[in-house]
Amino acid sequence: MGTATSDRLRTRPGRGWYVGAVLSAVVAVTMCLLGWRQADQADRISAHPVRVEGSVTQLPGGSGTYSQVSYVAEGRKLTAADLWLPADAKLGDPICLEHAADDAGAVRVCGKRYPQPVGVGLAQTSVPLAALLCLVCVYRIRRLKRAYPADGQVGAGITVAFAAEGMPALTQGKRSRRRRKGGRRALR
Repeated sequence: MGTATSDRLRTRPGRGWYVGAVLSAVVAVTMCLLGWRQADQADRISAHPVRVEGSVTQLPGGSGTYSQVSYVAEGRKLTAADLWLPADAKLGDPICLEHAADDAGAVRVCGKRYPQPVGVGLAQTSVPLAALLCLVCVYRIRRLKRAYPADGQVGAGITVAFAAEGMPALTQGKRSRRRRKGGRRALR
């Protein structure tokens, strides 16, 4: 009967914890940047808002499409995607928009705080969760490093038996050269 997975010697313990730590750190940083960008745009719009009239050109439908609003600012026709729209919005409906005086691309629906409120909500929930997951992974990595130090000695509390007591190693550190029964045979 084979030994259980937890009883065998692990040469590189916890490789998955390293991957988890890196991925959760990347998610946390990315979501922080997304939230910061939304807050920055909201502050710039609030500092000097310019009201314009826009029109709904696309409604969200399913998971792959976003709402889209077209508007004219500073003599240019621009579009904004994934803005908050009222539940009863239809194609071609007029909608009040505010954009920053110094950046016509930073736009939000009148009366709303953030340009894309979904992005802020996502950042507010995913950053703490990703940071917590990263801390858990780092904690597990540190525990595994203590249990399996780099010099190859197994940590305290873990016993690994390679041979019975008093028996010499069979190969003396060299590769074993067992002979097959019947000697070398030609393959036919």
